[in-house]
Amino acid sequence: MKLKRFHILIAFLVIFLMTMSSVAATCNIIVITDPSGNDPNGAAAGSMSFAENMFQSTFLMSKNNHFAVLSGGTGSSDTRLESVVEAVASLENNASAASAASIASQYKGARLVVGGPSIGAAIAGDYHAYVITVDDASNDIKVTPYTSGVATLQPGQKGAIIHLRNTAGNPLYGTADTVRKETAMNIGKMIRDGYSATTILSEAMGEVARDSGEKYGGGGVNLVSGISTSDMFTPQEMNQTGYPMDDEYSKVCDECGWAIGYPMAEGYDVCPVCSSPIRIVHAYEALGSALTISSNAVSVSVYGTDKPGVYSTTQEIVEASVAKYGYDASAIAGSINRAINNGLLMGVDHVEPKDINVKQGSKAVGVYFTSLPGDRSSPAWELPIDGNILNILGSIQTAVGIILILLVVFRSRLLKSFQNR
Repeated sequence: MKLKRFHILIAFLVIFLMTMSSVAATCNIIVITDPSGNDPNGAAAGSMSFAENMFQSTFLMSKNNHFAVLSGGTGSSDTRLESVVEAVASLENNASAASAASIASQYKGARLVVGGPSIGAAIAGDYHAYVITVDDASNDIKVTPYTSGVATLQPGQKGAIIHLRNTAGNPLYGTADTVRKETAMNIGKMIRDGYSATTILSEAMGEVARDSGEKYGGGGVNLVSGISTSDMFTPQEMNQTGYPMDDEYSKVCDECGWAIGYPMAEGYDVCPVCSSPIRIVHAYEALGSALTISSNAVSVSVYGTDKPGVYSTTQEIVEASVAKYGYDASAIAGSINRAINNGLLMGVDHVEPKDINVKQGSKAVGVYFTSLPGDRSSPAWELPIDGNILNILGSIQTAVGIILILLVVFRSRLLKSFQNR
């Protein structure tokens, strides 16, 4: 059933991308720090670009089979999507990473980066990349440039692949060669020093965004734990750029867990809950936090709305509530409703404990929202006066108003009648 849904998603993406202008990731990164698959953060991948339309089609992931297919290149969108569909099908039939990536060479201008913790990684097609390997015994770092053929990171090997090319019109055009090499070296050092793949991906995307200008999400995936940044950083509409990965994304209070995203975060210098200093989180750091599984991490799912910003804000609210009150549905609902009342969450109605699905054993929380109708940003006020009383008062006010109008219209006749008496 899950496989069928994955195929439906692929088919939808093909149709979707045929309706918009070209979409091409100019930066693809895949990192494997634990080929055994035991580390929940041991393999990660991501894409971004200076270009528009960096939707999830550029960083697809199979949760069941733990592989990623990153795409890009200079060809048309439909050509690239055809190569992605074929690569996914081959990987589902147990093809090697090298074999799946080599499909890109059959499509003009396409590029594919594929891989997973157990199959290694490979890149082929239209690319400029470095393959990074780190020797387990000696900790030696090897960084090798490739521009053609199929470049591979062998199964069982710690390492990474990074592709980077500048987009025409990027103010930092011409920096890709230098940034690609420097980032590759830094990735190798972080693998050697024992950092997780999700952290390395986050830092690498931050470095590329700052130094090369290829900075718009896009997003990333955790290949072991099956987590995706989904639409956290992708464009809100077609033919737009995504969120700049080097920009400020949110402000967080490390003391009590309170957090708020930009642009609303601009209005806060201290935590409104506990008055502690708040920390600025950049988008690439938020990506790392979203993908990294920790002992106190909470997997948050949001249903019933696709309004921008609701998912990321809800995730921060739920994490803070769980950290303070535990996996209590009533406490989580209360935290969400306070955020709605304070204007931190917009476009959704208040929730009740029954709308919160808590699975403490798997550290997961599902929130079922009801979107507000039309363009309403906040729910109706809950007044302490019964609505029927307000209707009666309104009727009385209307009657008084009519009497006053009649008095004004007939005032001369009424005055004359009074004087005659």
